[in-house]
Amino acid sequence: MQASNGVENAPMVSAVVPCRNEEKFISVCLDSIFNQDYPKDKLEVLVVDGNSTDKTREIVNNFELRTSNFELKLITNPKIITPAAMNVGIKNSKGEIIIKMDAHSVYEKDYISKCVEHLKESGADNVGGVLKAIPSKKSLAAQAIAISLSHIFGAGSSYFRIGVDKPREVDTVAFGCYWKKIFDKIGLFDERMAKIEDLELNLRLKKAGGKIMLFPDIKASYYPSSDNLKDFLRHNFIDGIWTTYPLKFGFISGSLRHYIPLLFVLTLPLSIWFYIPINLYFSAKIAIREKDIRYFFIMSIVFAARHIGYGLGSVLGVIKTLI
Repeated sequence: MQASNGVENAPMVSAVVPCRNEEKFISVCLDSIFNQDYPKDKLEVLVVDGNSTDKTREIVNNFELRTSNFELKLITNPKIITPAAMNVGIKNSKGEIIIKMDAHSVYEKDYISKCVEHLKESGADNVGGVLKAIPSKKSLAAQAIAISLSHIFGAGSSYFRIGVDKPREVDTVAFGCYWKKIFDKIGLFDERMAKIEDLELNLRLKKAGGKIMLFPDIKASYYPSSDNLKDFLRHNFIDGIWTTYPLKFGFISGSLRHYIPLLFVLTLPLSIWFYIPINLYFSAKIAIREKDIRYFFIMSIVFAARHIGYGLGSVLGVIKTLI
């Protein structure tokens, strides 16, 4: 069998979609998966729901009723957290290939085909693509948050966020496409790592001699979970905790970018004098690009919320680890 874009002898793919209370996004996510050009008889979609209290399960069940040539299963994840959802999905999957697909995202029509094609041809154990953040609301704050998450000052050297011009080997990808057999080799997702499951698994994969590749032609868009400054600050604070708290379990990220906000906050009386002009410089460039002076002010606040929130969370993570 051959997919429309040239994926020959298409292997069975299991797309695992962890979710909880995603009634605003799950439908458009599933629509984009349903419209993939990958052979439908070689694709199963496992929506693993963490006991949603909104209409997520109802939407998924209704979607299942209107799909005849598309295998869709709704599975319950009693542990709620994402790594547990992935483990449930993997254990219930029948594909040779496992793709983690986020419920907050929309995928290009050839997303799965490109993942499979590159996984087969590159010799990699895990491949992924570039994510473009798109605002979930039309508010200025929501648009600024989306910009920050795809900007080098907001995302650092996170290549799957800022983009690449050519394929490159990386330390992690956002929504990995894995050969299922690698989970037999290195184990499943670590359920202690509630917020950094991808990073931990990929570091374990690299240590076992695995290869992770990022390809610019694998494309998806995602809606940030925060659309206002208060939620964005809180979200980054929690992410910061989960950068350092896993030290308690012996996990150390191999990338310096994860610890820069911690160093920034710890040296704030000195670092703030370097930080302010850099922040204002990038904020001004964005305002000029967008031809809207309001972005100069909102971007400076958004960048500060990201860096300071993440750094303060990292400090608390260290304290929790020591206690």
